[in-house]
Amino acid sequence: MINLSERSDTKELLDSNNIPFADIKQNLKELNKINTLLGGHKITIQGVKKILGIINNEVTICEIGCGGGDNLAAIAKWCRSVNIKAQFIGIDIKKECIDFAQIQYPQLNATWIVSDYAKVEMSKKPDIIFSSLFCHHFKEEELVKMLQWMQHNTVKGFFINDLQRHPLAYHSIKILTALFSRSYLVKNDAPLSVTRGFLKKDWLRILNSAGINASVKWMWAFRYLVVARKL
Repeated sequence: MINLSERSDTKELLDSNNIPFADIKQNLKELNKINTLLGGHKITIQGVKKILGIINNEVTICEIGCGGGDNLAAIAKWCRSVNIKAQFIGIDIKKECIDFAQIQYPQLNATWIVSDYAKVEMSKKPDIIFSSLFCHHFKEEELVKMLQWMQHNTVKGFFINDLQRHPLAYHSIKILTALFSRSYLVKNDAPLSVTRGFLKKDWLRILNSAGINASVKWMWAFRYLVVARKL
């Protein structure tokens, strides 16, 4: 039986260097399908809605650890549906991810940045900063600094969409990826990412250490939506 009492510190394959672009491309395509089919994009849009409150006519939204840009594309589609003029910033440390995002979403009104998010200096603070399936890559002390960075660099607030550490989530994604995935990265990293995921008590402890007040809500399927809205 897998032990999920504590977060795993085993690194995912995607965190290593020198992965061929073709392999990263396949990984990002499959992650987009997973986010779409299992409701990950819907949770991200919920995060945007919670921070915006009363709908604005214009907004700038920044994603750290943006991967292939599918989250920003999903938000852009929603913004168009409710007549919000949106600009986007996508930050990722892997050039291959940014290259893929630019190829995949050339129509997106986005600025793409290859960098460690913590080294990015915002000339103008975005209204919203968020991350999706990014935080579980980090240790708790690193997450405290990340949350503080997000809080400092946003105008309206930030949110996080990430995995719940749960046996059913682990075994389900392990079976699904074994059956349907063509990516060795997804087959290895998807179940591993669940072992690196969170319980609500983890988020409450991290937020307390960061000195940030935020809501933590469980979402289907096996996610937490953490929202810190500035007053």
